[in-house]
Amino acid sequence: MQNLRLIIISGLSGSGKSVALHTLEDQGWYCIDNLPVGLLSAFARHVNDSCQGASGRYAVGIDARNRPEDLARIPEILDELGGLGLNSEVLFLFANHETLITRFSETRRRHPLSGDDATLADAIAREETLLAPLRARADLTLDTSDTNVHQLRDLIRERVEHQPGRLSLLFQSFGYKHGIPSDADYVFDARCLPNPHWEPRLRPFTGQDAPVQSYLEAQPEVGRLMQQIEELVSTWLPAFRKEARSYVTVAIGCTGGQHRSVYLAEQLARRFDNGTDAVSVRHRELSH
Repeated sequence: MQNLRLIIISGLSGSGKSVALHTLEDQGWYCIDNLPVGLLSAFARHVNDSCQGASGRYAVGIDARNRPEDLARIPEILDELGGLGLNSEVLFLFANHETLITRFSETRRRHPLSGDDATLADAIAREETLLAPLRARADLTLDTSDTNVHQLRDLIRERVEHQPGRLSLLFQSFGYKHGIPSDADYVFDARCLPNPHWEPRLRPFTGQDAPVQSYLEAQPEVGRLMQQIEELVSTWLPAFRKEARSYVTVAIGCTGGQHRSVYLAEQLARRFDNGTDAVSVRHRELSH
């Protein structure tokens, strides 16, 4: 069913599952929150039969309030959907424990798995274990630790709103001093390149600004690294498409995520934006 899309949205409580569902609903998707896992196959069959070649976009939210034995059946159910010829996708959202604890403290919400015999930290750890089968089958994982509500909405629209059969290709810059993105497929290190930060006149700018771009364009090793990244990604993208992958994330890091990585991500996104794939660019440290 080429024109039908079914996205299963799951993730840790407090990571933004509701925001993701509401964003898709605002974009015209038919969304169901907290669908029991036991009903997923029946719902997918109904959608598959009722569309009969027509286009349709559906998203269902599944969380840890399901029975553990049902969550353990997720791989089996996804394989069953594939046997129907239904190309379902799994989007999994997560954040680090410190961020989740802070979010629950700020909103004063109760974690769905917490209780008299379990602390918030215990509930988060248990939820991770319960949802491990879903995360293992995720087509796209999003770390929302450093993402606010508005940024997450933009990210969902950029990554999910693409035509069936097209690859969603994201080039993301980051700073190593803030940690490596855990949701990247490829990670490239640009710290070996000349650093504009040590040029006082360039320090206030970023890789999006002309003075920094001119400086980096004049460095032969910058062009050489960019060409090598482009060649590697170009070589392997057909293999991702052959495996029916819907999402690929290429992360490029430098020390602070302000100059070199930003420039490379911008330039690579332009080179790959040829109409074949849905290409987007994100600068993790510039979004703070």
